[in-house]
Amino acid sequence: MIFSQAELSLLPEADHAAGVVLLIDKPLDWTSFNVVAKVRGMLSRWNKVKRFKVGHAGTLDPLATGLLILCAGKATKTITEYMDQEKEYTGTFTFGASRPSYDMETEIDAEFPVDHINEALLQEVKTTFIGEIMQRPPIYSAKQIDGKRAYDMARAGKEFKVREALVEVISFEWTAFRLPEVDFKVRCSKGTYIRSLAHDIGNAAGSGAYLSALRRTASGPYRVENALSIEELGNTLTRPI
Repeated sequence: MIFSQAELSLLPEADHAAGVVLLIDKPLDWTSFNVVAKVRGMLSRWNKVKRFKVGHAGTLDPLATGLLILCAGKATKTITEYMDQEKEYTGTFTFGASRPSYDMETEIDAEFPVDHINEALLQEVKTTFIGEIMQRPPIYSAKQIDGKRAYDMARAGKEFKVREALVEVISFEWTAFRLPEVDFKVRCSKGTYIRSLAHDIGNAAGSGAYLSALRRTASGPYRVENALSIEELGNTLTRPI
């Protein structure tokens, strides 16, 4: 059973071992693993077991917020189904600078002119990023390179390249212009890096850009407006003393 705001009251009496799916609104600065560990602890205590089985269906970076789908119990067998769904994001690109991680995790490494950037130019540039595109993931990503995580190698100062991958940007719109900041809304296939999209669009606009805010608003038919906060889940799965 899938638990969102509407079904929250039913969660305590559900057969968690048989399988539950939780829609969680991931907080800022939490890793996806942090959320999994927290929920695993709640379910383990509630069900009085040492370690309840919990996994997530698609990583969200620590600096991103929004919908994280967790599968628990036997529902962990269905994780791939949720991972394969289209994703929707909103957020902000900041033009005029670049960062090695393509987001706020690392410091600015280069600055670029922005005087020529305007709404008309960005509307034109974005059209080349709609549809199937080849995209290179950031070096600060969880991609495996010779059995090692790319972000571990990047933080160790090693030089390497991440292979390009075919992804699909299904829809892309600018929602607000406050140059050098521009807000966006994107719907895309699994495996799409919005950080790379920011970096590549900055280059295409004759400048630089990085991702300065990101929120996952949907995964398939499931929306963050219906998701549970960590606090709500904790309050629901707390047994009276």
